[in-house]
Amino acid sequence: MNRVVFDIETIGFPLDAFDSDQQEYLLRNAHSEEERNEAVQKLSLAPFTAQIVALAMLNPDSGQGKVFYQNPSGEPEFSIDGLAEFVPGSEEEILAEFWKTVARYGQFITFNGRTFDCPFVMLRSALLGVKPTRNLLPYRYSATEHCDLLDQLTFYGAFRKFSLDFYCKSFGIKSPKGGGISGLDVAPLFREGRYREIAEYCLGDVRATSELFQRWLTYLSFER
Repeated sequence: MNRVVFDIETIGFPLDAFDSDQQEYLLRNAHSEEERNEAVQKLSLAPFTAQIVALAMLNPDSGQGKVFYQNPSGEPEFSIDGLAEFVPGSEEEILAEFWKTVARYGQFITFNGRTFDCPFVMLRSALLGVKPTRNLLPYRYSATEHCDLLDQLTFYGAFRKFSLDFYCKSFGIKSPKGGGISGLDVAPLFREGRYREIAEYCLGDVRATSELFQRWLTYLSFER
């Protein structure tokens, strides 16, 4: 089966991008400065308050992939190993390229994609007028079309959830967080114009997810 791993990086819009009613709604439970800062930080987690700044796709069998990412002055280029292409564009262009690419694969693989990446991509596409080419949220209790590794490694919620970083370290896989960047750094990097670093970080996530998928496929998958 041809398959692809994908992952996204997002950043929240500035609070002043919303009108007064929306701001009141977003901050309705923030009663202290700390709670206000936390509410603003959580804007990056919802498609109505955030945008996609990078989307990485990787074929787990060949190791080849692409990273579509926002960079207003960038040019397409390849990773040092030549296996991944970095393609700059607007958020609309990122989504259009994603839908064009994912339609060619029989199976897509994510980590926590069912509750974050997939609905986020679908809703951002709808908001920006980009037509999806497939349903990213098919029947949950089968990994044939969508293999969400967080579902698989918790046996659909039977066991405690861990982060991608934790699972990778447990399985002896190089963690994508080893470069000193975490999801909390994406927004500051974007503001500083360090777009390629965000793209590299996103690529690291799909490479780690791909390795984790191979472990699951070898030892825990019974669907062939």
